[in-house]
Amino acid sequence: MSSFSLTRRSLLSAGLATPLAALARPAAAAGDDGRFHEAWFVETFLDLAEDVADATARGRRYAVVWEQRGCPYCRDMHTVHLADPGIVDYLRANFDILQLDLHGAREVTDFDGTELTEKAFAARYAVRLTPTVQFFPETRAGLATRSPAAREVARMPGLLPPRDFLAMFRFVRDRAYETTSFPDYLKAHAG
Repeated sequence: MSSFSLTRRSLLSAGLATPLAALARPAAAAGDDGRFHEAWFVETFLDLAEDVADATARGRRYAVVWEQRGCPYCRDMHTVHLADPGIVDYLRANFDILQLDLHGAREVTDFDGTELTEKAFAARYAVRLTPTVQFFPETRAGLATRSPAAREVARMPGLLPPRDFLAMFRFVRDRAYETTSFPDYLKAHAG
C-alpha cells in the first residue's frame, strides 16, 4: 500500500489547488471590464506623486500592477496568488497597490506632472506584458527629474510562482534592492 501525502504540490499536480483555495475565499470573478479586481487595491485620483506620499504617510510602500482584459496570468494572480491568505495579509499590511489597465483610457498624472492615458503611461514606462508590477521609492523626492525607468526601485515583469511573488514584495519592503539583486535575494532567502 502506498502512502499519500496531501501537500500543496500534490494538489497542484492533481489540479485541485484552485478549487480548494476557493473554499477559503469567495471565487474571484472578472468584472464588467473583463479584468479581476481586489477590493483592497487602492482607488486614487491617479496622481502618482500624491499616491506615493499617501502610502508613505501610512507606513506602506507603493506599487502599480498592470493588467489587461483576458490575461490568463492576471487571472492566475488573482485566483491563486491573491487567494493565499499569507500573501494577501502581507501585501495589505505593507503596500498600497494601484491597478492600471495596459490599454486603459483613464488619465494618470506622472511624477513630473505629465498627464497621460493609462495606455500612454504604460508605453512611457515600457510596460508591455501583464501582469507587471512596478515598485516605487518610499518618497517622491527627486522622482520628477528622473527618467521613467530610473523612478522604479524594482519591477516584476510577468507572474512569478507564489513563493517568489511574495519574496519580491518582501525584497522591496525590506529595501534589499539597495544592496543586492532580486535573484541573489531569492538565493539567500530560499527555504
